[in-house]
Amino acid sequence: MTILRGGTRTLKSSPEQAPDASIGQPSSRPLWIMGIPLALYVVMLVGKGGDYSVLVDFVLAELAGLATVVVCWIAVRRAGFVRREVTLAATAVTCNFLGDVSFTVSTRFLGEPGSPSVADLFYLAFYGLILASLFVTARRQLRRVPWAAFLNSAVGSVSVAAFMAVLLNPVLVSASAEPVSLATLVNLAYPMLDLLLIAAIAGVAALYGRHAGRAWVALIGGLVVYAGADVAYALLDGGYSLGTLLDSSWAIGLVLIAVWVDRASYPVVAAPREPNGVMAFVVPAIATAAGLGILIYATQNHISALAIGLASVTLALAVIPMISRERGLNHLSRTDDLTGLPNRRAMYSDVAARLASDRKQGSALLLLDLDRFKEVNDSLGHEAGDRLLVQVGVRLARELGPLDLLARLGGDEFAILVARNRDGEASAFADRLRAALAVPFTLEGISLQTSVSIGIALYPSHGSDLGALMRKADTAMYVAKSSGSGHHVYQSDDDRHSEVRLRTIQELRGALDANQLILHFQPRIDLATAEIHAVEAVIRWNHPVRGLLHAADFLDLVEDAGLVRALSEAVLVQALNQAVDWQDRGLALGVAIRLPPAVLIDAGLPEHLGAMIANRTLPAFVLTLEISEEFLLADQSRARAVLNRLRAQGVRMSVDDFGTGYSSLALLRDLAIDELRLDESFIVAMGHDDRSSTLVNSAIALAHSLGLRMVAEGVDSEDAYDALVRFGCDSAQGSQLCAPLPAAEFDAWLTARRGAEQTRE
Repeated sequence: MTILRGGTRTLKSSPEQAPDASIGQPSSRPLWIMGIPLALYVVMLVGKGGDYSVLVDFVLAELAGLATVVVCWIAVRRAGFVRREVTLAATAVTCNFLGDVSFTVSTRFLGEPGSPSVADLFYLAFYGLILASLFVTARRQLRRVPWAAFLNSAVGSVSVAAFMAVLLNPVLVSASAEPVSLATLVNLAYPMLDLLLIAAIAGVAALYGRHAGRAWVALIGGLVVYAGADVAYALLDGGYSLGTLLDSSWAIGLVLIAVWVDRASYPVVAAPREPNGVMAFVVPAIATAAGLGILIYATQNHISALAIGLASVTLALAVIPMISRERGLNHLSRTDDLTGLPNRRAMYSDVAARLASDRKQGSALLLLDLDRFKEVNDSLGHEAGDRLLVQVGVRLARELGPLDLLARLGGDEFAILVARNRDGEASAFADRLRAALAVPFTLEGISLQTSVSIGIALYPSHGSDLGALMRKADTAMYVAKSSGSGHHVYQSDDDRHSEVRLRTIQELRGALDANQLILHFQPRIDLATAEIHAVEAVIRWNHPVRGLLHAADFLDLVEDAGLVRALSEAVLVQALNQAVDWQDRGLALGVAIRLPPAVLIDAGLPEHLGAMIANRTLPAFVLTLEISEEFLLADQSRARAVLNRLRAQGVRMSVDDFGTGYSSLALLRDLAIDELRLDESFIVAMGHDDRSSTLVNSAIALAHSLGLRMVAEGVDSEDAYDALVRFGCDSAQGSQLCAPLPAAEFDAWLTARRGAEQTRE
């Protein structure tokens, strides 16, 4: 929020910049103008003793007061006479000066003044004007402070006023006991105005707290000193005499007030100030203690009704921020910090009532889990992953009806409770959600496409409470993820799938230590020479009970088991050790393996892999890393950096499943790639689709034009083999040629093949 003061824009300050930090550099001249007379007056006052001195108590005292008046009106002129708070404060200081002159002259030279006197009029005007100046300033400030800060300020003001009412109780009781007259009203006005002034001081202090600038500190200090002198004067109960040290208190207070007036006349630029969190707790706590203390004190002593009333108001006001904070904390405890959606706690607390009201109509719980979300975190970083989750939450919220409930449960899991469980409504809604999330997201300037797996549990048929529905929806979600169906409605048979999954995850953790995860090798045949120069290593699990498991049976669970890096390390070790064994036996065979994006994106991979190869005295080109198009597209800059460092060491690069993703000529041109692996779906279709044959021929020609080799996957027929030879494909692999085999069986197969070739020759 901005405020125009005299044509100058004023902004609220930040914690680093005081509320009154000026654009320009305020001159120190006003401090000298006021400081020299004040210092001379105070020193002479202390040195003269208790006797009245015209030089000290009149000439020097009024000279110090006149200096404050001069400084204040110079400030008014500097502000162009349009800053009302400056003009009001300057007028207040002037009235106090005239009151001092009038009081001293009438007391020392004209005899005792009457009551009320001319001095009383000036002094009372000072209170009214300075309070008006504070009101004008506060009115502007309160427009741009939060409600909680304003409430803290009010609590502080009332609590201090209550305390001062107790302190001034003798004065208030004495003044109120006298017969009603103008003199009595004037005598009663002073302590009441002191209450207002001190309350205003407390409000300003509570509002700014530790963020108050030096000028505001001067104002608060000046008002405290001035009001303190007034209180001391009142408590003397007629024992005051002119020419004592008490007189210097008023002079010091007015100089400090004039300092604020001088600084307030300069243009101000300030930025929004953070709420003072400490004051938000300290002020209500102290105010509550003060209010309770006053009320307890009132049970044993007679104090004014004003003090009791102020103490009661203090307690009432202090409760409000406590209730507000309690509600705020409750809201925070039920809200996800990242997305602003309800969290798991809110889901569990709100759903019970929702289910009870939906018993007849029924409802459905949808559990959503982003597919391959870990790859986003590993490739682009957790900050990008967080932004993706925020965008996902926004898109999901757009699809909700007025009675639907969306919550983020944690990680990349979301839950939605909807009143759709009949005639496929929940499934249709799931399809709509998947379609909404299928639209590419933009992260780090990269267009990223994601998908989601959704498990659906229906109420009340699949469970009578949220716990049961969550378990069923979780089971259905993993069925959807493993089957690739996108969404799945829970069925009783899914429990067996869930049990198998959990047991498999547990068994995976021990499979590595037991050397149950092994490599099989499938040869790649050079189509020009029919020779074998390389193999692809594929993972298999030699399960002690279930037998030999292919990668599709367990690889999706590796991430859930937390074994991605451990399994990748084991694959590298086995593949390189096997390459060493072949090299020692005179077999020059390269090995191709596929690593997950989480491992490929590791900045330390090139050095680690280079050390593993060097320790085995292998040439780096013996290893080929197969990478997915999705990995390359997800973060091209990071992928390029890692791949270039690997290629600099001699490691070969192959793009796997070419043709199924979003490859572009720029991608193939710019990245350090050696070969493309044409997806088997194109090879299989060649037997019955002429267009597939044309695409394969074109893809091979494209690879060669870019200086890349082409490897065909899934060659399962003689016709496909012959067609690839005609098209000029470089190498091929598939069941027609040889299925993946354990190392020993592959060696036997290779020996038999080479023996047969020699026999034919």
